[in-house]
Amino acid sequence: MCVVMSAGPLARAADPCQPAFNALMKVATTPSHSYTISTPVGGGNSTEAETIFANGQKYIRARGKWRHIPVTSQDVVDQEKEKEQQGKSACQLLQSESVNGEATEVYSVHREHGEVKEDGKLWVSKNTGLLLRAEEDFESSGSRGREHRSTASNTVMSSRRFKES
Repeated sequence: MCVVMSAGPLARAADPCQPAFNALMKVATTPSHSYTISTPVGGGNSTEAETIFANGQKYIRARGKWRHIPVTSQDVVDQEKEKEQQGKSACQLLQSESVNGEATEVYSVHREHGEVKEDGKLWVSKNTGLLLRAEEDFESSGSRGREHRSTASNTVMSSRRFKES
């Protein structure tokens, strides 16, 4: 996704999805650290992962090991733009809320692209336009099935503390 091109980080866009999409792209283009817990719907073990974007590169920690992923920030931006342009999306600004003391706007987001359907809520910082939290349900007609993902971004909490909240 792309950098916000507005007078302020969350100036009202004609497209209600634009602030949410901009926040998703900013995760990849701004040095960021996120924690994600993925839980299969209908049973199975949850998995925890961390993602860091720094200097245009992506790193993940899964199963206790850090790995450099051969995907650049620009690759992620291009992929998000493709989802936005070729898929179907519907968004709505729901409310203002605080995340760890930071003012956010909460968006509901529904996207369909390829074999994937996404439904969730995104908490976007009013100050920076960065994604601070996401609660998303993914459904794929492929092998992954359905799962729920809880993500906290750009925070200083440990994954254990995030899991308890």
